[in-house]
Amino acid sequence: MYSKLLLSFGLVFIFAFGTSQAFASKPINAINSDDNGVAIHGYDTVAYFTKGKPVKGKKKYSYKWKGAKWYFSSKKHKQLFIKNPTKYAPQYGGYCAYAVSFGGPADVDPYSWKIYKGKLYLNLNRNIYNKWEMDVDGYIEKANDEWPDIAKYNIEDEEETEE
Repeated sequence: MYSKLLLSFGLVFIFAFGTSQAFASKPINAINSDDNGVAIHGYDTVAYFTKGKPVKGKKKYSYKWKGAKWYFSSKKHKQLFIKNPTKYAPQYGGYCAYAVSFGGPADVDPYSWKIYKGKLYLNLNRNIYNKWEMDVDGYIEKANDEWPDIAKYNIEDEEETEE
């Protein structure tokens, strides 16, 4: 109940004061990553497409792209990603699709996901995912409009590297 109230307050705040004031003006990383620079909590982004479910990646199959370390569950998945990272990388840098549609980044739960029109979208949790599901096209349209203003990278473009 408390989390619903907090989310409702946050959304009211956004609408009342505008997205630019509702979220910190501090730049964000290009890719949603943890303190160790690991993208999407270490889950294999390719597995969503090939296995149809979240699968934890392994450090031994890692690849650095857009300043983040991506873990994969197999060498094959790593190679698929290297060949076409934009095909497999989640939209909005792996930030919550619903939150981005309201003008700000939020972390994700790797189990709150959907492949829609060939693209991977992640959300904060199942409750948020269920709200996002009520108007997927509308939220994607809003997020696509908001993302360029949100994506103010605080990292320099780094070379892609195998680790």
